[in-house]
Amino acid sequence: MSLRDRQINALKQMLNLNLPEPGLESAVPTWKILVYDRLGQDIISPLISVKELRELGITLHMQLHSDRDSIPEVPAIYFCAPTDENLGRIGQDLQNGLYDIYHLNFISPISRQRMEDLATAALLGGVVASIHKVFDQYLNFITLEDDLFVLRHQNSDVISYHAINRGDVKDSEMESVMDIIVDCLFSVFVTLGTVPIIRCPRGNAAEMVAKMIDKKLRENVWDARNNLFEGEASATGHYSFQRPLLIVLDRNVDMATPLHHTWTYQALAHDVLEMALNRLVVEENVGRSPTGGTRSKTRAYELDNRDRFWCQHKGSPFPRVAEAIQEELEQYRTFEEDVKKLKFSMGIDNDSEVALSMVSNNTARLTSAVNSLPQLLEMKRLIDMHTSVATGILNAIKSRRLDTFFELEEKIMSKQTLDRSVLETIGDPDCGTPEDKLRLAIIYFICTNMSDADYNKLETALTAAGCDLNPLIYIKRLRNYTRIAEIQSSYEGGGTKTVSMFSKLMNQGSSFVMEGVKNLVVKKHNLPVTKIVDELMESKQSSRTEDYLYLDPKQLKHTEQMPKNRPTFQDVIVFVVGGGNYIEYQNLVDYVKQRSGAGVNKRVIYGSTTFNNAKQLLKQLSLLGQEVHS
Repeated sequence: MSLRDRQINALKQMLNLNLPEPGLESAVPTWKILVYDRLGQDIISPLISVKELRELGITLHMQLHSDRDSIPEVPAIYFCAPTDENLGRIGQDLQNGLYDIYHLNFISPISRQRMEDLATAALLGGVVASIHKVFDQYLNFITLEDDLFVLRHQNSDVISYHAINRGDVKDSEMESVMDIIVDCLFSVFVTLGTVPIIRCPRGNAAEMVAKMIDKKLRENVWDARNNLFEGEASATGHYSFQRPLLIVLDRNVDMATPLHHTWTYQALAHDVLEMALNRLVVEENVGRSPTGGTRSKTRAYELDNRDRFWCQHKGSPFPRVAEAIQEELEQYRTFEEDVKKLKFSMGIDNDSEVALSMVSNNTARLTSAVNSLPQLLEMKRLIDMHTSVATGILNAIKSRRLDTFFELEEKIMSKQTLDRSVLETIGDPDCGTPEDKLRLAIIYFICTNMSDADYNKLETALTAAGCDLNPLIYIKRLRNYTRIAEIQSSYEGGGTKTVSMFSKLMNQGSSFVMEGVKNLVVKKHNLPVTKIVDELMESKQSSRTEDYLYLDPKQLKHTEQMPKNRPTFQDVIVFVVGGGNYIEYQNLVDYVKQRSGAGVNKRVIYGSTTFNNAKQLLKQLSLLGQEVHS
């Protein structure tokens, strides 16, 4: 079972009043109300649709801090973090007698003191008997894909790259940040039902997180009365002798990749459109306004793993996605034509009663056509959705010339000869936004050994292009105290090659006119994070990972040394402190597929504190650069 499946099962059990899922004999669900805070909503929304909530008996779902009316005789399920603010509001609900039955589910464990405060509120309201269950759910993380999780969406500034790397951060503030991260990460392992072996580099935020999660897991494993991993075998149905490896990394291990202009569908959507919690907002043109301009409206789309096209193509290069949408559209038109021909051959050209009786008399002939109609409608909906998303991406690629940036950055990272200089691209007023130019400049600075004179030329060109220099100033400072030669050698390159123009996409009727956009094919290569994962999974000896700590929470004697018999691992959880991105995630997915193709069964789960696109990361780098100035 994937991490996503396990979290969905835990949520469904909670929505079933923490009873095992009902069998077929009790198919009628108990009607219930769901009350959640913003964090609870963020956890549920990418996993369970409104339709599925209805099927689980949830008639109403409401925000905890909204105005709610009293609804008697229906169980109320609360799903929220055990904060003082939330507990204060639950206390008010108890005293006002809003509901007859309360099932309180806390996203992370509630402290004894807060539990006592809640009991006091229940006593004052005289509703102690109405509280049927109080549960610690250990679901304090957000799963976006089968093997992809993030710790926070709302209030993510608290554990952002900026919060962790601020120069003026106090020890108490840093401890608070680390506590939140460790609490969430602990929930991931309780949900997986397994205790990992931990590896991490020394001397940064990753080491702090690794040591704290080791301590928290150790305390739980060796607590005879309160061990959450005791049922490890019974929960999974078999004894697992193969434990997973948790690799905790710091974002600073690779700053070029999150700023890199990308070329795959999912990563491009995250980079150039508004995308959060698998929900994508696209601006669409809807004709001309009376004044002669174009009218546009925004549409939101849910992306989920039930969408076959999305699952198949989210990691594909964008030109391939555009071709695939065209192929789907042609296939849909063929199906549609078949149905029209069938109707015509039977003399049915309207929905009259005669037509309907003819349909029923020719059921054998029409069964397949009728059965495929819902499928046909769903196919049309998905084609329209992906056409809209891909058109939004294509408009951004053309207006900002993103193919040029992507190709140039790939060549810089793979140390190929550049056919156009970086300064020339930065100085070109028709090429990209100031943000795009800044991203290119930072990657160029990280991946090349630059003299002071060259750096000054770069700064001058960026200033002339209207760029904010603060992110580059911070990266320069970061480079001064990191082993940059090792980081530079981590980028290898597949590089890119340009293939002939899009043959299928020049057809008439195609919504994608790809003229002026290069059809770039990327050769597969491992990014720095994937290389580290490969080395630690196989316990290879290398200068990059030889000084990584080795922590095992199940060992009674605490040690940080690698055992003499170097273990290899099947399952790995990679956790990036300071923010993750879809480029690294996709690279790890490709790595696992490549290994599986070679007959090696591996699985990698990728997680991070927050999920930033390049724009969000640049804002945080800008704040850090201002601090360097001051």
